[in-house]
Amino acid sequence: MYGAQLIEALHRRGPQLEFFGVGGDRMRAAGCDTVVDAKDLSVVGITEILSHLPKIYGLYQHLIKEADKRRPDLAIVIDSPAFNWRVARQMKKRGILVVYYVAPQFWAWRQGRVRLLRDYIDKALVIFPFEENFYRERGVDATFVGHPLADLAQPGIGRNDYAAQFHLDAAKYWITLMPGSRVKEVRMNLPTILEAAAELGPDYEFLLPVAPTLERTFLRNLIGQQSVTLVPESLPALRHSRAGIIASGTATVEAAMMRTPFVMVYRVSSLTYLLGKPRVKVPHFAMVNLIAGEQVVPELVQHDFTAANVAAKLREILLEGAARDRMLEGLTRVKGKLNPPRNESAGETPQAPADRAAEIILDLASTWRARSMAEAR
Repeated sequence: MYGAQLIEALHRRGPQLEFFGVGGDRMRAAGCDTVVDAKDLSVVGITEILSHLPKIYGLYQHLIKEADKRRPDLAIVIDSPAFNWRVARQMKKRGILVVYYVAPQFWAWRQGRVRLLRDYIDKALVIFPFEENFYRERGVDATFVGHPLADLAQPGIGRNDYAAQFHLDAAKYWITLMPGSRVKEVRMNLPTILEAAAELGPDYEFLLPVAPTLERTFLRNLIGQQSVTLVPESLPALRHSRAGIIASGTATVEAAMMRTPFVMVYRVSSLTYLLGKPRVKVPHFAMVNLIAGEQVVPELVQHDFTAANVAAKLREILLEGAARDRMLEGLTRVKGKLNPPRNESAGETPQAPADRAAEIILDLASTWRARSMAEAR
């Protein structure tokens, strides 16, 4: 999604540009020749990745060979640090300008790896307000461009039309279930989420948006006979839901943008948790809590992630009251922090994060090209 937004923003400024690389359906639709499908790199966890290493290494080699054949002017790597810093290193060796968009969360763990960005990245475009100082203090040229979800428009479809489209009871409260976008994390998270839904009972409608990286049949097999409605997109579901049960990740920011109160949940394998927990350097897991600098939403991780705990926390925010009001106020504050401040008196106009990123990238490329030509002379 972030890649597609950026491609569209770059195309508006340079329609002659061509793109190739790693991506999915949205990047293909935006005009990227995806020589590697992002689905094939969709693995989460320390131990879980081991069995996939040969396949991932093969895809990495294929991408580098394509780069050697096509000789790009610029490389933009997006998130996925374990894969992308290696791509960045190879591009840097070839004298190609490298930009990191959606920089790695090295502030959360493995902070020593910031040196990889210093060594192989020419510019980091970060999407959280606290990241710019973190990276700049460690010698990385970083600029906060805003979060790609910060300017999300409210879905156009009304609640009653949405209910009719998906055969939902508009008189009930709806709860959106978002167990993750990767098969492994869905297997770890969804069964307990479904138990919590069962504990809440039939007075609610449960919606599960199908991530582009997942198959509906896979989700249907996990859901079984339980009453859960699969829907194609997350934003309308969140917008019209009373609350959500959301796995840690980008979906928590989507919920904040839709001002939907939620409980954050997550589980990984016991070994991954044992190996990873001592390395975590941040006080919160949920992205909205990190952005707010305080706990806005409850976090139920690993052993705390039980159906009883989820149902209890959800009941606190389903009904009108102080707990729900506090969370809504917190989500509003988070949304306000996801765009850089602008000087309106100086005539600065609002820009979408992808447009800011595109402007910086093209200015950087122009400067790089001019310098290269001067050196050649």
